[in-house]
Amino acid sequence: MELVARATNSADKQAFALLVERHQSRIRQFLRRLTAGDWHSADDLAQDTFLLAYRKIHQFRAAGSFNAWLHSIAWRLFLSWKRKQVKQAEIPMWDEVSVDRGSALDAEMTAQRLMRVLSADQRVAITLSYAVGMTHHQISEVTGIPLGTVKSHISRAIKKMKQHAINHEQQAGQPALVAGIEGKRHAG
Repeated sequence: MELVARATNSADKQAFALLVERHQSRIRQFLRRLTAGDWHSADDLAQDTFLLAYRKIHQFRAAGSFNAWLHSIAWRLFLSWKRKQVKQAEIPMWDEVSVDRGSALDAEMTAQRLMRVLSADQRVAITLSYAVGMTHHQISEVTGIPLGTVKSHISRAIKKMKQHAINHEQQAGQPALVAGIEGKRHAG
């Protein structure tokens, strides 16, 4: 919180640079999941997130967490970006991508492919819950989505991803792609 206070109260550029360094990988990963693996767009949105945060740092209220505030900015920028998309890019089929399920990178690629079957609201809810570790209540605050709807989005997202993985496994004759989709749940 000391860095946040320095960045907000005295417009300390060095303090803000340290905040960016601490939070950039989480914001980039969050946006990569929201964009269903569009790394270029996610990186552009992450850069825009930090530029906007820098311009509006004086509006940050210490009542909430800086992490949640950044995710909220990233979410709003993603929604704006999504509205501007005229045509959705072609999504590669599951069997077009070779995946070695043993590595962390492959697990991330699988997660991004699974995100493609979800709506944007479901992607944000499940990503903030599982990847960022926010509670349902925090997700509701960040996104502006009602608490009950956040819970529904997470539940439906899990079911959709499981069903998609099961369908793909049956088509490809491969072992389970989605071990631990349910994992831990965060209380609301």
